[in-house]
Amino acid sequence: MGKLVNLNHHRKAQAKRQAEAEAAANRVKHGRTKAEKLADRQAEARRDALLDGARRESAED
Repeated sequence: MGKLVNLNHHRKAQAKRQAEAEAAANRVKHGRTKAEKLADRQAEARRDALLDGARRESAED
């Protein structure tokens, strides 16, 4: 006689494996490394400093 299998457990385990695979694919697709995030923050800080330096002062007396 063959091994008894609870189909509900099998279905849930299969869904969990599929969700984990999808999550891994999304991490690869959308994830960024810590170095990439740091580089973006530094670039934004440089842009902000450049814009602040180029801002014209108002001539209100």
